[in-house]
Amino acid sequence: MTRLTPMFLIAGLTLAACNQATERRAENKAESAAATAEAVGDRIENAADNAVGAMKPTPSAQDFVNRAAKSDAFEIAAAKLAAAQAASPEVKAFAEQMVKAHTDSTAKVKAAAGRANPAIRPDPALTADQREDLAQLRKLTGAKFDEEYVDGQVDAHEDALALMRSYASGGTDAALKTVASQIAPVVEGHLKMARELEAKTDR
Repeated sequence: MTRLTPMFLIAGLTLAACNQATERRAENKAESAAATAEAVGDRIENAADNAVGAMKPTPSAQDFVNRAAKSDAFEIAAAKLAAAQAASPEVKAFAEQMVKAHTDSTAKVKAAAGRANPAIRPDPALTADQREDLAQLRKLTGAKFDEEYVDGQVDAHEDALALMRSYASGGTDAALKTVASQIAPVVEGHLKMARELEAKTDR
């Protein structure tokens, strides 16, 4: 019996090692599958965004400038509310980025519009829907604010991305087309961030 004990020990250790290796392989496969699913999901979302943008008619130069100005003004106003009323540090950080990014895009569109012949003056006055959305956000605080703000950011960035892509591909003013093509990938990045936050705040 004393000679068999080490064999049992060796067999036990070997089995444990095999089990650990199997578990590691299973974990690696699960992580790989999750990464693949996320990548596929991103491609599907991008394809859907492109399809929506393609279905909308290309706006005129004046309409594009006005809609871009309103979008930026709304984003900045909503982000400033988030700085004071959001609960999540991630939401606050996102909002801070939105203020800077949309201030930059406002300046770019305004500069390009000024180079048009004749020059185009943007109208940043918010739409009735945008004013209503801001009024609703002002009533909220904490986690509820986070949820409503982030949901609105997804919608707003989907609209902004469709606008930028539409004018970049079919616009009539060269300077504005260039600006739209520069802003589109930035908006796409913001949309991805907003969707990731939405998955967390909608729990």
